[in-house]
Amino acid sequence: MFPYNDDIQSCISTLQKGGLILYPTDTVWGIGCDATNTAAVKRVFDLKKRVDTKAMIVLVESESAILNYVDMGEVPIFDYIKGIHKPTTVIYPNAKNLANNLLASDGTVALRVCKDKFCQELIKQFGKPIVSTSANISTYPTPLCFNDISLDITEGVDHVVKYRQDETELQQPSSVVKWDVDGKLIIIRH
Repeated sequence: MFPYNDDIQSCISTLQKGGLILYPTDTVWGIGCDATNTAAVKRVFDLKKRVDTKAMIVLVESESAILNYVDMGEVPIFDYIKGIHKPTTVIYPNAKNLANNLLASDGTVALRVCKDKFCQELIKQFGKPIVSTSANISTYPTPLCFNDISLDITEGVDHVVKYRQDETELQQPSSVVKWDVDGKLIIIRH
């Protein structure tokens, strides 16, 4: 039994109903939903007042899960992911099995293997990937701890995770990288 088991169960119930959660990740607090549910993804865009042409990050529990959501074979990115310590989001081509409104116009998707124990357990028990976008209204600064999150966000989601709310250490968004068609690594956000 995990100390956050009640939060996990509440999140799963909310996600299964197409609801939105506010939860701690391996980076900043995120607004999350079922990454396969188009209506839920639309709710996230609406809450953030964000244009739906700007793609969002999706969290998966393991490297092997990536192949369920992108149409590609093993590539050097798996070795890269295993060798990094800072949370890093990778933009992959040929996304599949995800809500269409979650993908960029070129069919890419931003995935991150989340190494946070809470998130891993949540994704594992939910059995699907989860959207993770910073807990702020679009164009406003990214909140770096729970206390920085606005009431518009905390009141706009269906469940707020209690676990880790009292942490005051400032967190940072993930790095973002992309592999181009020639197999070259492009750093988008360090």
